[in-house]
Amino acid sequence: MFADSAKIYIRSGKGGDGHVSFRRELFVAAGGPDGGDGGRGGDVIFEVDDGLNTLTDFRHVRKYVAGDGEQGGKRRCHGADGEDLIVKVPEGTVIKDFESGKVIADMSGENRREVILKGGKGGLGNMHFATSTMQVPKYAQPGQPAQELWVQLELKVIADVGLVGFPNVGKSTLLSRVSNARPKIANYHFTTLNPHLGVVDLQDGQGFVMADIPGLIEGASQGIGLGHDFLRHIERTKVLVHVVDAASVEGRDPVEDIRTINAELKAYNPSLLERPQVIAANKVDSIYNTGEEDWEDPVERLKREFEPEGIQVFAISAVTGQGVKELLYHVNDLLKTVDRKPVIFEKEFEYQYQGENLPYTVERNEDGIYVVEGPKIEKMLGYTNLDSEKGFQFFQKFLKDSGILAELEEAGIEEGDTVRMYGLEFDYYK
Repeated sequence: MFADSAKIYIRSGKGGDGHVSFRRELFVAAGGPDGGDGGRGGDVIFEVDDGLNTLTDFRHVRKYVAGDGEQGGKRRCHGADGEDLIVKVPEGTVIKDFESGKVIADMSGENRREVILKGGKGGLGNMHFATSTMQVPKYAQPGQPAQELWVQLELKVIADVGLVGFPNVGKSTLLSRVSNARPKIANYHFTTLNPHLGVVDLQDGQGFVMADIPGLIEGASQGIGLGHDFLRHIERTKVLVHVVDAASVEGRDPVEDIRTINAELKAYNPSLLERPQVIAANKVDSIYNTGEEDWEDPVERLKREFEPEGIQVFAISAVTGQGVKELLYHVNDLLKTVDRKPVIFEKEFEYQYQGENLPYTVERNEDGIYVVEGPKIEKMLGYTNLDSEKGFQFFQKFLKDSGILAELEEAGIEEGDTVRMYGLEFDYYK
């Protein structure tokens, strides 16, 4: 079955942890720290594959995880980077944050490849934290965590012209006559299940892409029938062609059908009604004059109703080809009045990365002492002379700017309490 939406879980790779080790070899005195860095976690990358035209594969596999980076090793060995995960999608796929519904990326036009989740950076080994006054750092930086997200994939077909109308009015027949599309055609009383695209070739190298947009019935914008699923495909079209059964073969009122379809389009997205429209009054070969006094040609009735609104009506027969050429050239002229560039859905959602791991931790131990530790603090203490007034002022500014003082206050510290940082102890006073 055609699939044009899917909910999947994606996760980038975790960064590998930095390593803690010291060089200890015969005849090498005071070798120092030599712990290597962790590897970078793999990215989650979405890429357009021209060989795909549905999201069916995502109904069977819903979890996509990139490779984790490896931990650093001894002798300054760098951990291996995690393998990137490339997720192939058809052109026209819109990636949304599932929770908020906001657009993360639109895989259309020139956007053929995009990194959706970045892998975590590898942590630094302890060799980076050695200073002249801190020559034996026993701390390595952990790798950044993996990033995870539930996303909604929506395939919105890319077509210049969209055929809209109730089931069994002849949309599929018209598309098969004017293009290379070959949809299944029969006298069904239910709608086509798949949107079909076809290329319409006119003379002088002119042409356009036309799509049969199925599933539109009354209440479609509220999720009735299949219309709610396929309304999304209209959003990229430039011109809308209403196909109606002018002969009322099944007893439908063509004027009422158009009003109903436009009401559904407005309920789904009001901007859709701002696009040029044209009416294809189909099945004119089946119109019979009943001879009654109040009988009115349905095509003339459609013209009286809609041409004052700027919507031109064409009498056609998708079966015999009557009037089809005139309809296509009119549609082509309408396309010349609009921007033919593909409709691209702008990015609305940016993943908020944690960034660097928290550079410190604030904890209160069993003795009531507040212990603050972390690679940034250890490195800062290594190059700061706390015995000088200028150095101590720099240290105080660092505690304030980095947010450590605020976290200590949140943890409940009071004047006179002791703070310990890597063997150094201070009394806390505001």
